[in-house]
Amino acid sequence: MSAWEDLQKAAGPVSRETFERLQAFEQLFLKWNRSINLAAPSTLDDVWRRHILDSAQLARIAPAAMRWVDLGSGGGFPGLVLGFLLAERPGASIDLVESNRKKASFLQSVIGQFNVPARVQARRIDDSYLLVSKPEIVTARALAALPDLLDLSAPWLTKGARGLFHKGRDYRTEVEESAHRWAFDLVEHPSMTDAHGVILEITDLRPATRNESLA
Repeated sequence: MSAWEDLQKAAGPVSRETFERLQAFEQLFLKWNRSINLAAPSTLDDVWRRHILDSAQLARIAPAAMRWVDLGSGGGFPGLVLGFLLAERPGASIDLVESNRKKASFLQSVIGQFNVPARVQARRIDDSYLLVSKPEIVTARALAALPDLLDLSAPWLTKGARGLFHKGRDYRTEVEESAHRWAFDLVEHPSMTDAHGVILEITDLRPATRNESLA
């Protein structure tokens, strides 16, 4: 299977142009990573699968969503990758929240070079709630344990947004720990790139009542 076919398997229908733009982004990412630590060195031997395809699979889960926000965007995963894919949805956009100035500069440079429909919010997450209004989807990857992640994204998720969060093999423990503070509807999507990973789809987030937290 070709790299383009792998991308379409992960993300759904993707044009050849978007595929080529993502390939160019991969090379730019590797260039910047030599001077800024954008990803763990152990993952750099397969950026396409471990970062780009891993990020792209969120597009298949929410194929109609137009307004996205990515928390702790770092090197652009999943936020920038989604931005490239959202370029095929006229009117769609994503906000990238990243407080690290060097990483925010990288994100802004990519957006400018490739005309990605994205905006960088170079600030802390809790300073961005009023700037990112009514997103449909909130994403985060390798940012925090689920209980903390729900606290950070609650201002959006409690108002109707849907969370799509990458998690690894210990996700069930994180879900159980989250139930002490939050109640929510959960769908587990097996990761297409990690045999032990999942994408947690969280909707209807609300503070847990005493009975729910003890369940």
